[in-house]
Amino acid sequence: MIDKFYGDYGFLSNFWLTPVVFDGEVYPSSEHAFQAAKSLDKSERKKIRECETPGKAKRMGARVALRSDWETIKDGVMLDLIREKFKDKDLRDRLIATGTNELIEGNNWNDTYWGVCNSIGKNMLGKLLMQVRNEIKS
Repeated sequence: MIDKFYGDYGFLSNFWLTPVVFDGEVYPSSEHAFQAAKSLDKSERKKIRECETPGKAKRMGARVALRSDWETIKDGVMLDLIREKFKDKDLRDRLIATGTNELIEGNNWNDTYWGVCNSIGKNMLGKLLMQVRNEIKS
């Protein structure tokens, strides 16, 4: 089991800096792209894309007016971004090297949707990472 996405497993985090393409634009990380996807406003997306860090992108994404279909599409957006991120050969090889380990985005910031905090959470990010790992292997 891998239950923290930092250190040797930091590459599993959406905060890992590797370019991803979303909606025809290149973002510095999957976190930047995911936060930008919350809005349909091109100027808001541009501001998020230009954030210096994934953390700043996340904070900015928390303040955008959410698109009306966000709750319906967010898992699919995340899945697409993970697939995009792991097109990078080095990252793909590192993901495959996690073998059959369960991937759990353990955190202490109370994210119980994408991860697990205090043994509680859906761990959607971990589940999607394992799905992409299985797709790559097959």
